[in-house]
Amino acid sequence: MPTSLQYVDHLGAQCEAAAGSSGLCFWHDPNTDKSGEDIASRLEQYAAQGGMLHGLALQHANLEGVNLVKRHSKTGYDLTACDFYRANLRGAHLFNASICKGSLMKADLTGANIHCVHLEECNLLGVKLIKAKIDNVKIGKKLLQEQRAEQALKENDLNSAWDNYEQAEEIYRDLRKASEQQGLFTLAGPFLQQELKMRRYQMPKWSFARLFSKTVDLFCGYGEDPLRVVLFSILLIIVSAIFYFIFGISFAGEIVSFNVNHSIMENFISLLECLYYSVVTFTTLGYGDFTPIGLSRGMAAIEAFTGSFTIALFVVVFVKKMTR
Repeated sequence: MPTSLQYVDHLGAQCEAAAGSSGLCFWHDPNTDKSGEDIASRLEQYAAQGGMLHGLALQHANLEGVNLVKRHSKTGYDLTACDFYRANLRGAHLFNASICKGSLMKADLTGANIHCVHLEECNLLGVKLIKAKIDNVKIGKKLLQEQRAEQALKENDLNSAWDNYEQAEEIYRDLRKASEQQGLFTLAGPFLQQELKMRRYQMPKWSFARLFSKTVDLFCGYGEDPLRVVLFSILLIIVSAIFYFIFGISFAGEIVSFNVNHSIMENFISLLECLYYSVVTFTTLGYGDFTPIGLSRGMAAIEAFTGSFTIALFVVVFVKKMTR
């Protein structure tokens, strides 16, 4: 019978726990029964003794109330690549642990503390987060399913891509709901944005629905980013001012526009006047001192309509953000 485990982590370190007939220790062997009531305390003891926690096979394990908080340490336990598929982690304490590249698929984390837990590239599909403490949870820039979907698109496997985007949408929805239930709206907002992005990616590429969704995202981040509305407003005002500067506006019967015969300072003053007119038009104040001429009339109409819509949109998005 083997006396040492053959499991080796990604850095080449080998587990030193006694191995069974399979060549793997109790914790790394996926075929051992870990549903007993004493599994949680045994795992705590194994971790405290310095056992290798990388790549543990904890599928269906009964780990209710397990305490895997590494005391007096800036870093938590390294549970990288651990498989917690359908594990019972109710009330578990995993503060600051790392479960990167692992799996929490359909795991029950009801009431668990996963504050500051690293979940980069971890499978979070179907995880139960009811009353789980998810403050500052780190899921990375992209979910595992997002990465798989992007790879599937490169391979032109649309069915696989859409399936993974659907899974990613479900994960972001679960994270959003858990955040909202705890009043963590600063977390819920970005999760909502990602949820709607994943839904958009499932739509036909050139469909109106996808184009509309993309437009809403660009304008206001699906109602979660008032700064985008402000930046769009500033951009529209500047672009319109340049348009007026080129095609001209009228002031007291005189044309205000770019003129090669004018000095740099005179043209600069004309540009500032066009900028002033653009602001007045965008906000639909309409003082009447400047009036559009020629092609500038069409631009003024577009800017006025877009401006009134954008201002209303900003109020809605800003109030929504502040009332949270």
